[in-house]
Amino acid sequence: MDGRRVSGWVWRRRLTVRAALEDAGFGTEARNQNQPRGSRQRSGPLGDQPFPGLLSKNLSREELVDALRTAVVDRKGPLVTLNKPQGLPVTGKPGELTLLSVLPELSQSLGLGDRELQVVRASGKETSGLVLLSSCPQMTSRLQKFFIHARRAQRPTATYCAVTNGIPATSEGKIQTALKLEHIDGVNLSVLVKAPSRKDILEGVKKTLSHFRVLATGSGCALVQLQPLTVFSSQLQVHMVLQLCPVLGDHTYSARVGTVLGQRFLLPAESTKPQTQVLDEALLRRLQLTPSQAAQMPLHLHLHRLLLPGTRARDTPIELLAPLPPYFSRTLQCLGLCLQ
Repeated sequence: MDGRRVSGWVWRRRLTVRAALEDAGFGTEARNQNQPRGSRQRSGPLGDQPFPGLLSKNLSREELVDALRTAVVDRKGPLVTLNKPQGLPVTGKPGELTLLSVLPELSQSLGLGDRELQVVRASGKETSGLVLLSSCPQMTSRLQKFFIHARRAQRPTATYCAVTNGIPATSEGKIQTALKLEHIDGVNLSVLVKAPSRKDILEGVKKTLSHFRVLATGSGCALVQLQPLTVFSSQLQVHMVLQLCPVLGDHTYSARVGTVLGQRFLLPAESTKPQTQVLDEALLRRLQLTPSQAAQMPLHLHLHRLLLPGTRARDTPIELLAPLPPYFSRTLQCLGLCLQ
């Protein structure tokens, strides 16, 4: 599929990629005018916090509900859109504090009464960005069918932004590979399957596809637009590892990229345990981080844009936007990543 046609479809209601991303706060200058509620972009010099804007690990239920209410970026009829903080799981074990566990309180807080919110679309725990909620079961069903149909037609509906440690060899393209979940050292991890057989497919191996486009480069890193056309656990993280450019803050899969004499290569997943991402000294200096701080770096993967169907079949798709988290914007500023 031609990358220009894909990008043109996704950015249909924006004149250029630059204009769209600047509206969301990309670049080295903060743009605080007309920002949606829930946006907390930084302006001015860098602060002392290495990762500003992260969710506190000791929030009470009430504090989490307040934080999510503040994170609402759009409300249309029964639809509520949040800009989910990084580190908040959508689901979890009984008793754990998750997005799903506080939906009843959030529904009440937003004045929905008995119309409890349901999750329509959400990013994973380590990913920040858009979460689409609905208080209408019929609307939920309609949107889920829309997303399924779009995947079958290979039309991207979700656009992620990522900062990668390394620069892809080509400025844009597609990543297509088969993945499976494998239990390694007590954790389910996504691993590559070469030349999968029909038996493999029946046993859980899935063919995955993502489009990528490099938006800016600097200091050996890249700002990358990612559009998954399939859904699989950690798909985008693994796909960038296969490009030898792991996402910053990926402490699960980045160890699969080895380096010898400055040359990167892929290590076998089955023999590579997850470990804290290792960054070279030059990059640490640019990011103004100590090694111990870098070990706590959040994943720089953000669900930035989502397309929804219009009211009528032929209507232009509706766009939802989630501004970047403050720590993401800080990283871009440190690396000098901006759109040319």
